[in-house]
Amino acid sequence: MSIASQEAQKQLDRIVALGYPDVADMSAAAFRALARPLISALEHSDLGSNILLIPTRELVSPESLIARTSINRMAGFTTMPPRDIASFLPQDGFEPPEGPFYLVVEPHTGTCYINREPDVARKLIDSDDRTPLTLEEGLAIATQHPDWLEVKNGFNLLGSRSADGRVPSIWMSQNVPRLGAVWPNSRHTWLGNAYCMARRGVSLFH
Repeated sequence: MSIASQEAQKQLDRIVALGYPDVADMSAAAFRALARPLISALEHSDLGSNILLIPTRELVSPESLIARTSINRMAGFTTMPPRDIASFLPQDGFEPPEGPFYLVVEPHTGTCYINREPDVARKLIDSDDRTPLTLEEGLAIATQHPDWLEVKNGFNLLGSRSADGRVPSIWMSQNVPRLGAVWPNSRHTWLGNAYCMARRGVSLFH
């Protein structure tokens, strides 16, 4: 197995253990089978380990996922109702690739864009040839790398937005991950603006 396929398999094992197949209303075996084409395609990839395996919201709805994150065995939380969370949709140009799973390449919590208003940070990210993360991708960071919230920073997820203009955010609160939202013209000293370098679906490996 390549480094990338091993990393993707490790991340798949983690979300299966956290009950993602239950959220998807299927067996663990069926859930794993949906990821197999992408993981197999990574066998000959040189992407390395700096990737995130993302299940699309058609497979796993995002409303309950923050509660499946944890730090020191304490679960993450949100005060937003489920329909509020579901309202944060990917913006034009940041839609996920086709397929039940895809990869985010070189994700980062956006430390270099900390304490920037989301609308300002969006322009800076664009000018740096990076792409902002979506709600689902930010939840994947909090799930696979919750320590980043402690050693790096919390972050806005500018790739998603609700109809009223808010963007979702994840940060440390009460020593655990918290999912909330901010207005596009607000700034917070503890929030970066998360980004990645690319999204890759299984079709891009053939």
